[in-house]
Amino acid sequence: MEKREDLRSLLEYLPLVVQSSSLVWPPSLKKELQTMSTGPSESMVNSGEALALRITSMRKSFSLNASDLAPYASQGYALFFDEKISRQESAKFFGEVVPALCGLLIKLPSLLEMHYHKADYVLDGVTSGLRLLGPQEAGIVFLSQELIAALLACSLFCLFPEVDRRLKHLQGINFDELFSFLFTRQCMKQESKIRCIVHYFERICQCIPKGFVSFERKVLPLEHNPHYVSCPEADYWAKSITPLCSVEVHTTGGIEDQPGEALEVEFADEYFGGLTLRHGCLQEEIRFMMNPELIAGMLFLPRMDENEAIEIVGAERFTLYTGFGSSFEFAGDYTDSKKLDSYMRRKRRVVAIDAMPRPGRKQYKPDGLLREVNKAFTGYLHQCKHQEDPITYSASVSHVVECSERWCMDDHEGKKIGVATGNWGCGVFGGDPEVKIMLQWLAISQSGRAFMSYYTFGLQALQNVNQVIEGISLQEMNVGELWNKLVEYSAERFGRRTTLGFFSWFTSSISATTS
Repeated sequence: MEKREDLRSLLEYLPLVVQSSSLVWPPSLKKELQTMSTGPSESMVNSGEALALRITSMRKSFSLNASDLAPYASQGYALFFDEKISRQESAKFFGEVVPALCGLLIKLPSLLEMHYHKADYVLDGVTSGLRLLGPQEAGIVFLSQELIAALLACSLFCLFPEVDRRLKHLQGINFDELFSFLFTRQCMKQESKIRCIVHYFERICQCIPKGFVSFERKVLPLEHNPHYVSCPEADYWAKSITPLCSVEVHTTGGIEDQPGEALEVEFADEYFGGLTLRHGCLQEEIRFMMNPELIAGMLFLPRMDENEAIEIVGAERFTLYTGFGSSFEFAGDYTDSKKLDSYMRRKRRVVAIDAMPRPGRKQYKPDGLLREVNKAFTGYLHQCKHQEDPITYSASVSHVVECSERWCMDDHEGKKIGVATGNWGCGVFGGDPEVKIMLQWLAISQSGRAFMSYYTFGLQALQNVNQVIEGISLQEMNVGELWNKLVEYSAERFGRRTTLGFFSWFTSSISATTS
């Protein structure tokens, strides 16, 4: 096992050791897990306070410092399990869930060994094993939902080593900060986030899911390659004759609720998962609470570069929620009805793309426009850099490369899927929503997707979006023509020659042209 490059790249970040070519728990840590697996009558882990003490003990068994955990994490565990939930809920968690999770963790070495034995054969020789999938390293990792559950149990018990993770641009994966912020902030949203996680563990302990989830780092090469589309220059967009795709605008509902098959956009931080395991509660963090299996990607996916996106296929949704931001609340169980593909992944596709944070006026500069449209294009493109035999699929967009149907669901049953998205980078990131929706429309159209399903979340700035889309459609504009209009507007906005939003400016310019 220790000779595998994929395992070696991640071994220092796992709470396991290699012994006689096998993965094992350190003996003292395994003994702790075995004791906890028998239930609270023997382990005495029957409260949040007792669990926090046992977490400290288990970390010492693996020579991990308790001081590496967030301050007040122990108090956070005690607060949640001993005060924030009912006695009945707490008794069920410590009587049923904790023993089941420890039993699952005891199996983690064998689950990982089985994973690596099969990893070379899942995709006909394409590497799919669990590994550190670093920047500019296009590739895919296939994990069983059972293995993901075991990895997330490690997070709950704070068993992952933190050493050097930040040097590799990796976020923390333990749940210590999640509980620490509950104690220091004591806000409803933090409590609800933990409730989502606990509900996930309750569900998987009742019945371990048997499916799979794939995590893919998509890279749009910066240098020209005749076999793959590379990161476009402005001229590429200006000269494009690709037709604009159809658009559906929704003023209510959420991206995750779209009924059909569509790529669901996750408005990511450059660090996959953002503030999910801290105090954030933006759209990205809420998505990770609904689909906790996404959190597993934080273990091995470092920060995204400007020409990268991360696509996840198969992450199951487990919870309902209400509200947003400070009003976010856990709202109960959710049964995911998405069907499975031939690789036992749910047909739920999520793509993480990060917008420019707090761009101000520079979002109207040519470099700013190009950065955002290319980032979106990377996420929406049917492309895997590591695919040996790319297939072009349309004369009008023959420069676009499609990934094999072996693991992507594009053109499923002869039908290209669309993109479900919303106000990408327009909240705390400060992006201009009127410009951002146009940039996404360009990227989705150019990537060959069938449609854009846009959720405005009731944003006032987009109340006239349907009229503008209709006006653009009546003009029969293509990608290049809309891009040039956007560049023209942005130059005037950056130069302070107009204070109008794009919608008003576009409507005025069209009226002036036709009069």
